[in-house]
Amino acid sequence: MTGDAVPKPFRAPGAAEPVRPRRAGTRKPLLHAVAPAAILAATLIGCSPGGDPPSSASRERGALDHLVATIVVERAATTSSHERPGSLRHRRQVRLFSQEEGRITALDVFEGDMVREGEVLVALEDDILQAELDKARATLAQAELDVGRLEDLVSKRAASDAELSQARTAVAVARGDVRLLETRLAFTRMTAPFDGVVTERLVEPGDFVSRNTHLLTIADPQSLVAEVYASELILPRMKVGDPAQLRIDALGGAAFPARILRIHPSLEQTSRQGIVELTLEDPPPGVKAGQFVRVTLETAAVERLLIPFRALRRDRDGELVWLITEEGQASRRKVRSGLQIADRIEILEGLVAGDRVITRGFLGLSEGKTVKVVPE
Repeated sequence: MTGDAVPKPFRAPGAAEPVRPRRAGTRKPLLHAVAPAAILAATLIGCSPGGDPPSSASRERGALDHLVATIVVERAATTSSHERPGSLRHRRQVRLFSQEEGRITALDVFEGDMVREGEVLVALEDDILQAELDKARATLAQAELDVGRLEDLVSKRAASDAELSQARTAVAVARGDVRLLETRLAFTRMTAPFDGVVTERLVEPGDFVSRNTHLLTIADPQSLVAEVYASELILPRMKVGDPAQLRIDALGGAAFPARILRIHPSLEQTSRQGIVELTLEDPPPGVKAGQFVRVTLETAAVERLLIPFRALRRDRDGELVWLITEEGQASRRKVRSGLQIADRIEILEGLVAGDRVITRGFLGLSEGKTVKVVPE
């Protein structure tokens, strides 16, 4: 063994290799490599323009900014469209009732038949009335003969003036009886009051009907109108003659031009809605009374103060909006809304033109809080 050799420690066969401690001098090369890089990075940061790191105050201020989006309230002339469901009906329709009693001897029209004005539709048995009329006419003829004879006798002073007056009264009564029976006889023939179509037939030939029995219904097919209900909020902005669009579900999705014919003066007390009647300018083939329709009503242009619907908030006290004051702070304002038009809503009270209303950023918003406006 030489003098500089280091003896190895004894290790039993199969034993693990002992772990040797690392010398402290092994870290020196790593430290010498890292130190120059750190010094170079610090020098670059210090020399570069604007390289100062953000202060803690500025970082805190950026984290606390409450971002909101706003709009400036303005007045604008706008129109509104409102679709309302309704039904078609005949505006000109007549129900025929019997004014005399008797058996029906003629009834030749059915539902759907077209009739002409003056055409006889229903005939009642009239034998008894005809006989009574013949008797009344004979009585009148005899009364007129009696007046003539008495006038001759009065001229000869063979009869008194009182007898002549009584005979003339009998003539007037007989004429009244004749006119009464002629009128009742005419009631046994019912004619069409206008050109139209039969929509109801409620009796059959041979039936015995009493007075005031509903026999037929006649309607004018050219008088179809659509009836819809409109809110009291839009009724003041509509007038007779305004155009509208009408769609009939049974005839597809085509829209037909229509005009407002009549606006009823009274409202339904529960819903506060009134009836609006519209007439079709050119009724399409296949249109019938009772069909379901959808009517689009256009109101006249009116200046309104509108804001986005999402800007309107509600709480237990009612409706409100959030404004931005001149100092850039949030402020609550109570409002009263009106008509909703698409995604905007009318403000009736609480705002004026020029107010800045917050439309987004409500989470965490409170009275007097400073906010920062960002583009919508």
